[in-house]
Amino acid sequence: MRIAEEYTDSLDVNAATTDGVAMVSEIVTEIGPRPSGSEEELKAQQVLADRIRPYADKVATEPFEVHRQAFMGFIPFTVACGVLSVFLNWYWSPMLAFLFCVLAFVPLFFEFLRYDEFNDKLFPKQTSHNTYAVIPPAGETKQRIVMVSHSDSQYEWTLNWLFGQIKKIGDKGGLVAKLAVEIPAVVGLVIQTIFALVCWIVGKGAPAGVITEPRWFFKTFFIVSLVFIPLELSFIFFQSHTKSVPGASDNLSGCAVNLETVRAIHDAGIELSQTEIVSVFSGSEEVGLRGAKAFAKAHRDEYKDIPTIVVALDTFRDLEDMAIYDRDLSGTLRHDAQVKQLLKTAAKNCGRDLPYASIYVGGSDAAAFTRQGYKASTLAAMNPDPPLYYHTREDTVENMRPECIAVGIDIMVEAICIYDKEGLPS
Repeated sequence: MRIAEEYTDSLDVNAATTDGVAMVSEIVTEIGPRPSGSEEELKAQQVLADRIRPYADKVATEPFEVHRQAFMGFIPFTVACGVLSVFLNWYWSPMLAFLFCVLAFVPLFFEFLRYDEFNDKLFPKQTSHNTYAVIPPAGETKQRIVMVSHSDSQYEWTLNWLFGQIKKIGDKGGLVAKLAVEIPAVVGLVIQTIFALVCWIVGKGAPAGVITEPRWFFKTFFIVSLVFIPLELSFIFFQSHTKSVPGASDNLSGCAVNLETVRAIHDAGIELSQTEIVSVFSGSEEVGLRGAKAFAKAHRDEYKDIPTIVVALDTFRDLEDMAIYDRDLSGTLRHDAQVKQLLKTAAKNCGRDLPYASIYVGGSDAAAFTRQGYKASTLAAMNPDPPLYYHTREDTVENMRPECIAVGIDIMVEAICIYDKEGLPS
């Protein structure tokens, strides 16, 4: 039996979905793309704030510092180090080549895979914002659920778009770009690193005789290294630095689920007995979860007053791929078991047996909260291939799937009602 039915028999998810899609259309049409830390990102949050204000006791906006080009800005450095290492290894010093390979991996690991603010200070500063609304329960506040969804949109991933324009590839453009270029380029850098280390260990690399007396082993791996160079160079064009995408599904759809869950609860007359809802519309998620990190840090001590859980809502588009994220931050971080079970139970009550999934490359806003000690997880519905719309100009209102947003709202209303009545599962 659905717990929400004990609170109301007038829940109208379809009406909430229609309002949510209208909100997305308004932002995409009137504001447009929303790069992290931009005026457009803030304008989108103001639209969301105006729409949620009638249901909230408090609506606030908090600024924070961001360096939006830092997240992908290391790519030319990494590519240059990787390419240079091949020729250093062959013509001069394997030891120096190995060190350049290590240097290539350092920002890739810390900035892109770990989402640390590793090289941010090397890039221009912008001011980004988080906007949030506090919706109190009818009774005494004894626990809290934070729903977080990001309002910014990514700069276009050029390779995903270009491969998607090949007729026989089409919607598999993102997958082909990953398999044909992105993964092989990283594999090539790994091979170059191992090759340089081996050459260094066995002594190959004395300037005299390196070219005149190379073994077949070194010749083979030098040729293999050369093959990967064009793939590595293509990474310089991986992302546009001027053209941001509409971001309808990623992630205004998550903002719609966030906002319309609150509206649906209100319009259905559901009176929560003890659970405060905090709806966060974060900024700068696309550049390393900077908004979620700033919000989690700013409210960490404040939110220790009562039990608090966090659910990130991201990209409600591919219903067949809807999942609860078990692992995050490139698979290195495990989310809270109780929050995951709460979402799984809510989904089952809504007729859907959702699997647990992992984000193998990248991260969601929930990762920023989990890293700072919150109980958190993510509910999302995106094909992990990724599909053509992911971070490209194809992420439009016309390409959305409202039925996926409706399922997201339904599950979140049920999850909040379960949490209000029963707390977290043991």
